[in-house]
Amino acid sequence: MGRQFWTHGAPCTALALAAVLAGCNGKRNDMANTAETGAGAAATTMDSAATSTMADTGSMSASASKLSDANIVALLDEANKADSAAGALAATKGTSADVKQFAKLMMGEHHALRVQGQQLAKKLGVTPEAPANDPVAPMAQQEMSSLQSTPKGAEFDRAYINQEVTVHKAVKDLLDTAKGDAQNEELKALIGKAQPVIQKHLDKAESIQKKLSPSA
Repeated sequence: MGRQFWTHGAPCTALALAAVLAGCNGKRNDMANTAETGAGAAATTMDSAATSTMADTGSMSASASKLSDANIVALLDEANKADSAAGALAATKGTSADVKQFAKLMMGEHHALRVQGQQLAKKLGVTPEAPANDPVAPMAQQEMSSLQSTPKGAEFDRAYINQEVTVHKAVKDLLDTAKGDAQNEELKALIGKAQPVIQKHLDKAESIQKKLSPSA
């Protein structure tokens, strides 16, 4: 439905998604490089527990396989649900005007993407089924806990936007893989419509990230 979804949790999701995608599309070496880049970028914000989780999720690529339509529907639903929920939190906890506006955009557009996916799944008679060792749901829960524990203010704004950059890069990869693996043409078309939306989100998040950077 990688790289720095929160201060402690974001790299875990990015790496977990990268691990699944690596097994699904056979490009394990490319995704390993992506995961390493994300780990390096987040090294200063991760504690030892997050580092341990990263190591665990990295081992999933070996057992991952091609995504089924049921897998795709499940993963995208989880990702949209998580980003919509994060946006709802940031809309109330964020302090930067840019962050609050972006958070509201995430609430609305990820909710809309989720509804579209659910409607199509119902139409096609596809029951969502997450793949084995699904990394998205548990990591989303961990990441939300991290955001909830981050103090309101500039620290939260940066943590949230860093997460948004990270997760949208990971979701871009997920959509690329899902579009290639999807068997149903209507599902492929829905993914194709979602791709420019995710790219727009990433562009906006990166722009805000530069504004919030201490060195800006």
